[in-house]
Amino acid sequence: MKIVSVNVGLPRPVVFEGRPVVTGIYKSPVHGRIKVCKLNIEGDAQADLSVHGGPNKAVYAYPGEHYEFWRGEFPNLEMGWGMFGENLTIEGLLEDDAHIGDCFRMGTTVLMVTQPRLPCYKLGIRFERNDMPERFLSSRRTGFYLAVVEEGELGEGDAVEPIHQDSNRISVDDILRLLYDHEPQAPQLFEKALNAGALSPSWRKRLMKRLRESKA
Repeated sequence: MKIVSVNVGLPRPVVFEGRPVVTGIYKSPVHGRIKVCKLNIEGDAQADLSVHGGPNKAVYAYPGEHYEFWRGEFPNLEMGWGMFGENLTIEGLLEDDAHIGDCFRMGTTVLMVTQPRLPCYKLGIRFERNDMPERFLSSRRTGFYLAVVEEGELGEGDAVEPIHQDSNRISVDDILRLLYDHEPQAPQLFEKALNAGALSPSWRKRLMKRLRESKA
């Protein structure tokens, strides 16, 4: 497992449906060693801190393996690393292998998996398709957010080294399945997910709501 690309970008104004919008989704690869702090990667920022960023979403990782799928979906669209707004394009760690609470050493940093990515309309701006957030979520190729356990530096080519496995073993894909599958899910899986201490409060609320609805 390794980092394929480190991508950063500052918020910029764009026009969406005739109105100005500021978005930080436009990321570009950078080279060399990049500092990682508790809330961000050096040279990166989010536009709307009410829904983006924060300690549970300091770094966004996206599997580079998914690019082949999306290039098949949009063959006429040029897709460089960072197209999905990810800070880290990674290789060898997919949503069904990344478990909430798992920790990885990348360079001199330690990062912890906290939640899937729930796309907003700004992903549609990036792809110039209003249906992109829905397609992204239904594909289950969402990537995942990471909290910064230990600050440090990282760069492209660094290994993604597992150093801690959460005992609940609830994967990012499990969380997506619990929330969005139409088929009923086992209550035991909900319980395991809710016992994952690293799961962000917002996703915990979503799970609890879905569990109540399943019992109604």
